[in-house]
Amino acid sequence: MLDIKFIRENPEKVKQACKNKGFDDDIDKLLELDKKRRSNIITTETLQARQNKLGKKDIEEARKIKAEIIKIAPNSKKIEQEFNNLMSQIPNIPFDDVPVGKDDTQNIVIRKVGKIPEFKFQPKDYMEIGEKLELIDVARASKVAGTRFGYLRNEAVLMEFALVKLAFDLLTKKGFLPVLPPVMLKKEMAKGTGYFEAADKEEAYFIPEDKLFLAGTSEQSLIAMHAGEILPEKDLPKRYVGFSTCFRREAGSYGKDTKGILRVHQFDKAEMVSFCKPEDSKKEHQFFLSLEEKLMKSLKLPYQVVNICTGDLGKPAAAKYDIETWIPSENKYRETHSTSNCTDFQARRLEIKYRDKNNKLNFVHTLNGTAFAVGRTLIAIIENCQQKDGSIKVPKVLQKYTGFKIIRT
Repeated sequence: MLDIKFIRENPEKVKQACKNKGFDDDIDKLLELDKKRRSNIITTETLQARQNKLGKKDIEEARKIKAEIIKIAPNSKKIEQEFNNLMSQIPNIPFDDVPVGKDDTQNIVIRKVGKIPEFKFQPKDYMEIGEKLELIDVARASKVAGTRFGYLRNEAVLMEFALVKLAFDLLTKKGFLPVLPPVMLKKEMAKGTGYFEAADKEEAYFIPEDKLFLAGTSEQSLIAMHAGEILPEKDLPKRYVGFSTCFRREAGSYGKDTKGILRVHQFDKAEMVSFCKPEDSKKEHQFFLSLEEKLMKSLKLPYQVVNICTGDLGKPAAAKYDIETWIPSENKYRETHSTSNCTDFQARRLEIKYRDKNNKLNFVHTLNGTAFAVGRTLIAIIENCQQKDGSIKVPKVLQKYTGFKIIRT
């Protein structure tokens, strides 16, 4: 969440940020509650100070003060709850250089990398190829689990682990610590990441009997790992690469990409996160983007880098870049990677700090970035690397992991 002091001093900036992000938060009401809250705190503390000065003979006065404190308490609790609820709804403030826009149609393409393949035959879509080569089976998955699920089979499974190994090999050499995180989070941990209020709540799977959320991305449990901790300054930036299965309802995508494995309820993902000092987070963000591009270039897949506008940023991010990979059957680029700078937004909610050289406690900045969203990367490989005879040429960088160069019937 934001610092209430920042909101008090910059109410118009916060209002504009909410508007630019498409959030309808009542900042005036929040500030009014803040005044009442602070007034109740001062009154209570003043009464308690008077109470502490009373001697044994001042029994009647002590009773009156105690009654006043008890009288204030329920109202204070109600105001505090309402204040905290409103605070949790306010999104992070976008950086000044983030393009202002209402939705993904107003994102800005920064650069295009790689050559779009020119086929001397009529290219097929990934599902046609995947089913023929027995790599993808959505019919049986639908029988077992319902719509928006798929089986990966045969060489596709080995390709998944090859992608994960490629990512982990690169990132561990760059100082990232490998983690296999839990895929379930306690309520307070889930909400601490900033993805489980407002519209994002509809995306999450929740198990009421156990009061646990299923992770929508590995980032959520990786960031929450250091909740309530004070990190030594010498350890920053502290970087992790995690791999996990992720779960999303895709509640807002009814009738969209319902076939195949592009938009599913369950998918695997290798994810990067970093805890760093505030002054380093913009540089760290560019570093994450460079790593994503390095992985994409190693696969030799054509892609474009997109600067995400305010209306498409989501709640926790102050800045975000997407990588969209060319999908021949759709004749367009589709998102395969994303990297976000969440500044101290998540750290404040989860109480993640570091102690600087002056012994002062500060909130860290948190960042996340996709190494590989496996399903979507496989789609891009299948379509861009398809051959006239219906086979798939495995990207050279993966061949040492897979043990084969071609996938054919």
